[in-house]
Amino acid sequence: MKRLTALFMTALLILGLAACGSTGADQKGPEDKTGEESATEVRAGSGNTEIKVFIAASLSKVMEDLAAKYNETHPDVKITFNADSSGTLMTQIEEGFACDVFFSAAQKQMDELADKGFVVEGTRDNVVNNQLIVLTQKDSETEVTGLADLAKAKSIALADGSVPVGKYTRVALIALGILPETEDPSLITTIQVSDALGGVEISEQGNVSKVLNAVVEGSCEVGTTYYSDTYGFEDQVKVLETVSYDLTGNIIYPIAQINNEEADDEEKAAAKEFIDYITSDEAKAVFNSYYFDTNVE
Repeated sequence: MKRLTALFMTALLILGLAACGSTGADQKGPEDKTGEESATEVRAGSGNTEIKVFIAASLSKVMEDLAAKYNETHPDVKITFNADSSGTLMTQIEEGFACDVFFSAAQKQMDELADKGFVVEGTRDNVVNNQLIVLTQKDSETEVTGLADLAKAKSIALADGSVPVGKYTRVALIALGILPETEDPSLITTIQVSDALGGVEISEQGNVSKVLNAVVEGSCEVGTTYYSDTYGFEDQVKVLETVSYDLTGNIIYPIAQINNEEADDEEKAAAKEFIDYITSDEAKAVFNSYYFDTNVE
């Protein structure tokens, strides 16, 4: 098989957690128990047509459900998911990883791919909106109530600026006057965020599932992630603040078909049909049940 396939299979073996220990430094930790780590997972479907779908990590659970429902009427299509931060997925696509569908957690990554000719014209659609939250363990006695007093935390799990949730956190902190105005908030480093918060210890994470896991396991006192990520963890985490869209702007997730030179006509058609299903009214009901907002334009 080609190198790209080998890379996909290798991703199955990669699991890890960066625990709080030093500002901006990744450290090895316990195995991720959220089930949303960067990985390639083959869903149901026994046919010869396989589509490779790159999804933001925050979509892992809902997309598992949607893939299963899709395969009830399309058993001939095998769906392979690659889940990670949108920035990482964008880079993989640019480097030549075989991808049929990209479902991003932000417009920026999709815009960049579209500008470079990777997106199939006419297939892009905005699917859901999400909301930034500050969360902690269910029984936590943290003094933090939200972003405004984040400096009270003993330790914070925070995605880096290349990850959409990390960028939105920085945007909100700028709006609150905690971070200085800048042309590109995603370039604000974790160390700069720590300094602005009075030197609080921050564990830099690579995607939302790692942020969630750091809080669930108690490695970090608080973290910032999306409201949808709390699905299934309601008895383990407590939402301290649901951040207003006035601070972050809308958090829109776009989907589009990607130009895949390795795909045959059947694979391309299957990719388009899968996107049609993800943007259907039936899929919207599923997204709503996983705490996503489908009232988007």
